[in-house]
Amino acid sequence: MNTADTRTPTGGQELQTVSHQAPTALGRRALAVLRIGFGLTFLWAFFDKLLALGFSTGKAPDGTVDRFGDAAWINGGSPTKGFLTFGADGPFKSFYNDIAGAVWADWLFMLGLLGIGLALTLGIGMRFAAAAGALLYVLMWTVALPPENNPVLDDHLLGAVTVVALAALYAGDTWGFGKQWAALPIVRKNPILR
Repeated sequence: MNTADTRTPTGGQELQTVSHQAPTALGRRALAVLRIGFGLTFLWAFFDKLLALGFSTGKAPDGTVDRFGDAAWINGGSPTKGFLTFGADGPFKSFYNDIAGAVWADWLFMLGLLGIGLALTLGIGMRFAAAAGALLYVLMWTVALPPENNPVLDDHLLGAVTVVALAALYAGDTWGFGKQWAALPIVRKNPILR
């Protein structure tokens, strides 16, 4: 890190202030890989629930796979029903059980997965994607409290912090369309869209 100046306060001790440095080229690339990885994770969840690809959605308890079957959202399956019905635990269990399979919850969840996934993968709308992604992660964290492996933290909270950091560090500008997106007149007038 670069030191901006050295001052001596009245006590004779030296204080060093550190200037802000942008991430290095390697750091920007690492953030881009992280951004794309998170984006593809959201997109994968969207397509798995849309088509019941047999990974999280469309896999029977006996291990058989019903690809493009009844569990697929395109065939009338619910992307929220199973998890919110059987996975919910803790203080919000009844709330999540009540909204499990609701059409509005299915649509919000699927649009969120698709929108966040596309934004992160392409590096556009990072602020909005970070806010929506962090909210979705925190909501998913509250489905089963306390977390299974740690009394407080789990991958959902870490994911929430990560997507916010990606937006704050302009991770969409490297290997993404963040700079082109930011140059659009509507985005320049509305920085929240950055």
